[in-house]
Amino acid sequence: MVPQVLITDDDASYREVLCDALVRRGLRCYQAADGAEALRVIEREPIHMALVDVHMPNVTGLEVIAVLARRAERMPYVLMSAMMDEEIEREAARMRAYKILRKPIRLQVLRDIVCGGLAETYGWRPS
Repeated sequence: MVPQVLITDDDASYREVLCDALVRRGLRCYQAADGAEALRVIEREPIHMALVDVHMPNVTGLEVIAVLARRAERMPYVLMSAMMDEEIEREAARMRAYKILRKPIRLQVLRDIVCGGLAETYGWRPS
């Protein structure tokens, strides 16, 4: 199995940096520029984990993870933000986010979190 990770952020260069870091760990990455695009990707692709920024146009990160929380199949998802506050953290925790991260995020920390979520949920280990 090659896990497929969705990176959703309105900053294209940030998405690219995260994607490059995860591809080097043997993962396949999809990118979405906003929450609406993320939901379309999730509907058409077998995504195993989602990294979602909070503050985006159209559909917010909290709205995306609310949809993911209602799905029958459990997928780990990480909520990220440079402007995280306690209310957002509480809401994300209530929706069972796998992790809640404040930006900037060190790439090694993010890779470890993604690999940990994939290992816990699917038993996947990097080769």
